[in-house]
Amino acid sequence: MRSGRFPAPAPLRVTLALLLWHLGLAGAIQWLGLTVNGSKVAWNEIQHCRILDWLVPDQFHLCRRNLELMQSIVHAAQQTKGVCQKSFSDMRWNCSSIEHAPNFTPDLLKGTRESAFVHALAAAAVSHSIARACASGELPICTCGSTPSEVPGPDFRWGGCGDNLRYGLQMGSAFADGPVKSRKSGMQAARLMNLHNNAVGRQALTDSLETKCKCHGVSGSCSVKTCWKGLQDLGEIANDLKAKYLAATKVTHRHMGSRKQLVPKELDIRPVRETELVYLVSSPDYCTRNPKLGSLGTQDRQCNKTSVGSAGCNLMCCGRGYNAYKESLVERCQCKYYWCCYVACKKCQRTVERYVCK
Repeated sequence: MRSGRFPAPAPLRVTLALLLWHLGLAGAIQWLGLTVNGSKVAWNEIQHCRILDWLVPDQFHLCRRNLELMQSIVHAAQQTKGVCQKSFSDMRWNCSSIEHAPNFTPDLLKGTRESAFVHALAAAAVSHSIARACASGELPICTCGSTPSEVPGPDFRWGGCGDNLRYGLQMGSAFADGPVKSRKSGMQAARLMNLHNNAVGRQALTDSLETKCKCHGVSGSCSVKTCWKGLQDLGEIANDLKAKYLAATKVTHRHMGSRKQLVPKELDIRPVRETELVYLVSSPDYCTRNPKLGSLGTQDRQCNKTSVGSAGCNLMCCGRGYNAYKESLVERCQCKYYWCCYVACKKCQRTVERYVCK
């Protein structure tokens, strides 16, 4: 009898291929599972780095060497979740699937445009959080951003403490890209897609850097301004990425010259642009519930009767119609300030009409 390694049965090979495909796509954002219990940890002992089993070796070693960064990374995971859900609250896909991190549903496992958005936002968030933490003094290992090289104007001077974008990008990319670069398994197309979308997210972050100023002068005259470079809030960056999501390009993996790279599936005569989000698999319409596709459907979702946009009842309900109901709200009203020093309000009741998809 010959000894040796026998090939796996065909069904098993297919299952393994799908598993590796999913690992290649989801592995890069499984650190978002830090939203589950990351905030309950002091992050002052090396053993805390084992809190999330899905941290890859590169992330684990970065954690051990830079424990003080982990509070910022946990904050980034929380922000990614909250900002994603807020940004898509008016869409059929409302980013609810991010709640399952680190065990994602198929909409974030199959290389969809939704996956592209979450990867980009997460990559931007971790660099954003670290850059802001440097400026606020929360991180003793870094300081304010460097003074801009451009010459200040006659009515302002450089000062204050700018966000340390350079350090944020350095450490943020090391953490966010770690799973993709260190994972040898999975499909090359998935790894290239994730790395590309991570870079798009960080570029959107870089583009958000703006000049912020504080006025000085008699009676607020603003005769002199102190200015610094600061990042926009993550919600603004998410708005930019949402526009890129809506215009995302479907790509395929094929030879361009001497090596394989991602190219637009329909227009493969040009390389992928550095500013566009890319995806490999078309998304479901998210109209009806389909767990195999990661679609929760829009039944019972609230809609806007007067809107003609994505939140409108026609689009949100996919033409199925909607039900109306009335809800009574009790609110504070007729508030009055009394010297010194409290505010007294009455309670007023009003009725509002709500609309939910059938």
